[in-house]
Formats: sequence, structure tokens, C-alpha cells
Amino acid sequence: MDNLQRIDLLQRFFKWRERYLTDRQFLLILSFLIGVFTALAGYTLKHLVEYIKELLTQGFDVTGANWLYLVYPALGILITGFVVRHIVRDDIGHGITKILYAISRRQSRIKRHNIWSSILASSITIGFGGSVGAEAPIVLTGSAIGSNLGSLFRLDHRTLMLLVGCGAAGAVAGIFKAPIAGLVFTIEVIMIDLTMASLLPLLISSVTAASVAYLLSGSEAMFAFNMDEPFLLERIPYTILLGIVCGLIALYFIYSMNWFEEIFRKYTNPYVKFLIGGTVLSLLIFLFPSLYGEGYDTIHILINGSSQAEWETVMDGSFFYGNASWLVLYLALVVLFKSFATSATNGGGGCGGTFAPTLFLGSIVGFIFAFLSNYFQIGNTYLPHKNFALMGMAGLMSAVMHAPLTGVFLIAELTGGYGLFLPLLIVSTSAYLTIMMFEPHSIYAMRLAKRGELVTHHKDKSVLCLMNIEDIIETDFLSVHPQMDLGGMVNTIAKSKRNLFPVLNNHEELVGVVVLDDIRNIMFRYELYHRFYVERFMTAPKARIFTTDSVEVIMQKFDDTGAWNLPVVDPDNKYKGFISKSKMLNTYRQVLVDFSAE
Repeated sequence: MDNLQRIDLLQRFFKWRERYLTDRQFLLILSFLIGVFTALAGYTLKHLVEYIKELLTQGFDVTGANWLYLVYPALGILITGFVVRHIVRDDIGHGITKILYAISRRQSRIKRHNIWSSILASSITIGFGGSVGAEAPIVLTGSAIGSNLGSLFRLDHRTLMLLVGCGAAGAVAGIFKAPIAGLVFTIEVIMIDLTMASLLPLLISSVTAASVAYLLSGSEAMFAFNMDEPFLLERIPYTILLGIVCGLIALYFIYSMNWFEEIFRKYTNPYVKFLIGGTVLSLLIFLFPSLYGEGYDTIHILINGSSQAEWETVMDGSFFYGNASWLVLYLALVVLFKSFATSATNGGGGCGGTFAPTLFLGSIVGFIFAFLSNYFQIGNTYLPHKNFALMGMAGLMSAVMHAPLTGVFLIAELTGGYGLFLPLLIVSTSAYLTIMMFEPHSIYAMRLAKRGELVTHHKDKSVLCLMNIEDIIETDFLSVHPQMDLGGMVNTIAKSKRNLFPVLNNHEELVGVVVLDDIRNIMFRYELYHRFYVERFMTAPKARIFTTDSVEVIMQKFDDTGAWNLPVVDPDNKYKGFISKSKMLNTYRQVLVDFSAE
């Protein structure tokens, strides 16, 4: 099918839709389709990762170190880096950060290749041992599906942003079989602001994705969990303390990751980055095989094991094998080095997220907390190891993502551990409040916040984000050039309905402006018509608005200069038009009304 046929087919579809479907009905249909597609994408990614991992490690010896751990992780990020540079040819790391950036600066438009590139790159990275998670790549994939479906049907910016959220919700719900967590994750982490009318499409995507995931892989929870001991009120102080510990560990995880990532940013040569990342990652996984891949095997052991012999299996394939007394030391070292393994994976050229690492670390932190408390008989209260491992997962996720409700609902749905709902709430809240004392932004948002590009759950910033700069540029200003004489200037004024004139050189670059009030005292002096030239009486604009500026930055420039009209130029200083403060305010008011409408 050629382009003309495709365009004709789309035009006929648009006419059919306008006749038989309302915008609301079409939105709900799209949200259903997004749920189906994201669930299929998540299923594909999970099975690719498991297949590659099983293929590479099925013959490994559990009684000692395996030398191939020095090869596979580095090879994985080398292959991924090659694929990204030569096939994808775009940066696909930090998936959720990219979604936030797309919402705030790219009108919610995500590149089409993100529909498949994150699946391909992350499956290679994680299958070969990269110490990252598949969830952030699949969330980027889901959001890309939503964004590109909306773009295909030429939907407006506000609807496009909602479809990006539907994709994220469907991705989380599908890969974890957790529909409520998918919805809450989108509200807490991805979306800028929601009305009640937005919830139904998000729910449809989440429920649809989870249902498809159940059909494809069965009805069992992702992590089987049997609660042997119910929660007792006397353990509430320990639960609060665990939340504080999780908040502090999350702070270490975030800051150590950022510190190590800064080292990679100093180098532009991808092979230098690979040598650093591949060496660090391979050595860490060789010493601590639990760092291989997502780490879900370790989580299964800690939330289901009930004896020392079962817990010790986390040390299989390492130098620590068979030394029961080293269990806590081994797990503590894993906590210490996990952030470096994750940073080395992404910095060296791999692709993955921090979703799985936070779950992995949380289970270990909760287990160590309960183990040490019981060993030293602190407070003479026994703490069930598996319960606290589960609570640690919720606590660390809540702190790292700044999303306490996501932590609670995700862990409850992942494990079926609804009997621990109260302690999950307590530890998540405690962890969240702890990290908020030190870091106001989540691991996903802090990179954008440092550059002033973050759109938060702030109504004013949300509305500014929804405004499109192309819609408020006015282009009916007549231009003049520096060598035009006063007589030519007067003739231009006679043809214009404006009192402001951009001065452009031969390359269409803005060199100044002429304000009518500034030349009113000489414009009727005929003897000056061929003696005065525009370059003599033009002035520099109070500020320039660049086409790359966000609407929030534009508003700030109006406030700083006190101007009512400012010229717009591209990054090369080519003139594009003017923006008036009055039009900005009128557009802001209209977007606010539309945004708040149910």
C-alpha cells in the first residue's frame, strides 16, 4: 500500500468515525486497544529475557564461582550498545524520564521506534545479565504505543497526553498483573494532573492489559506468597523503623547511582563507557551472582523461604556458597553494590530501568532488618522474615519513586499479600516521608528538575504544558531591513495594522525592532526621509523567545521584561513572528477551562 492509498484510507476512516463515534467513545476504544498491545509487548519482553537467561546459564554450577559471569554481562551491554547506535540510532535509556520529558517538552509525542527498540535492547541487556529491570523499558514502549496511536488519528495534545498515560498504566498492569498498581503508578509518577473523566480510559487500559496477561500466563500472582503469620499490632514500631531504613537506603541508592552516572557523562566515546561499565558489571556479578538480571529469583527465595537452608540458596554460584554464617554479609554487600551494578549496566551501553532493582533491594533490606532484629532479640518481638521482606519491597519502591500508593498496591497485587495491607501502608508512608526530608524529586524526575524541565502535579504548570507555542505565534507583522530609509519605513507603516516592526537582515535573522512610538516625532519630517535609515532608529528587543522555549519560560520572560510583545526566533536567530502577552493570557484561560472540564 503506497502513501496515497494509506492517506485515502485514513481519510475515509476519519469520516466514518465522525459519523458513528463520538470523541469519548473513540477514546475508550483506543484505551482498550492500548491495553491489549501493551500486555502483548510485556509478555514478549518477559519471555525473551527468560529465554536468553535460560539459554546462557542453564549449565552453571551452583557450588562455586562461574567464570562466564565475567563474559556474559559485558557481552550483553556491548551488543545492546551496538544495536542502539547502529540500528536504533537514538538514546533510549531512562525510559520513564523520557516519558516525563515528552509530556513536558514534546507535546506528549514519543518516537515511533520506542514501540520496539526498548523491547529489543532491554531483552538483550537483561538476558545477558545486566543488573536492571524490564519494567521501565516496557512502560516507555506502552507510552509510545499510546502516543503514536493518538498521533496516527491526529488527536489533540490533551488527549495525546492521556493516551501516553494509558500506555504506561497498561504496561505496569500487564507485566505485573496488577491493574490497580498500573492506574496508581500513572497518577503518581507519570501524569501531570487528572480529572475524573480521565480515570475511565486509564482503568480500561489497566484492566484490559491485566486480563490479557492472565490469559497468556495464567492466574497466579507474579510472586507466590503465603502469609504464615498474621500481622500483630506490637510490630507497628518495627514497621515504622523499617520504613525509615528503606527511605535512607533509597537515598543512598539514588545518590550513588547519580554519582556513578556522572562519571560516564564525562566520556563521549561509547567504547570507553563500555570498558568502564562492562568491567564493573562483570566483576560485581562474578562476585555476587544475585546481581545477575532482574534479581527476581532472590525475591522468590526471601519471601517464600522459611529456613536457613532455603535462604542460603541466594549465595549459589558464588564464593560464598556453603557458608551459612556469611548470609547477612553477602546480602549487605549486594545492597551496597546494587546501585553501581545498575549504573554500570546503563552507563556502559545497556538498556533497563530501576523498577526491578528497587523491588530486589527492598526484599533484601526487609529480610536483613528482620533477621538482625531476631538474632539480637531487639525488643523481644519476633519478626517474620518473609513478611518484612515483602514490606521492604513496598518501602523502597515508595521512597525511590516517591510513589507510596504504587508501592502498596503493587506489592499487594504482585504477591497476593493483602493480609499485610496495613503494614504495607505504614512502611510505605514512613519511607516516603523519610526520603522527602532529603530529596524532593523521584529518581525519574530529578534529572528533569535539575534542568527546570519537569512538569509536576501543579495546576499552573500543567496548563502551561498543554499550551502549544505554535498556536500563539502571530505572523502578521510587516518586516523591514536595516538599510531601508525613513521614507520606506513610513510607507510600511501605512500598510500595517501593527505598531511594531521586526528588522531582518538578508538572511532573515532578527537584528532589532522598530517601535512606532519611537519614531513618531520624525516620521512626518520629509527632509529626513532619505537621510535617516532603519539601522539608526531601531532598538534591540527586550528579550527573544526561542522556538525551543517552554511556555513556562516564555511567561517568565514577559514577567522579567514587562513587555507586551516579544519576537520569536529559532535557535539560529531566524525570525518566526511575535507573541503577545494578551494572547498568552487568553490562551491560558481557555486551556484552563478545557483542562478542568469533566
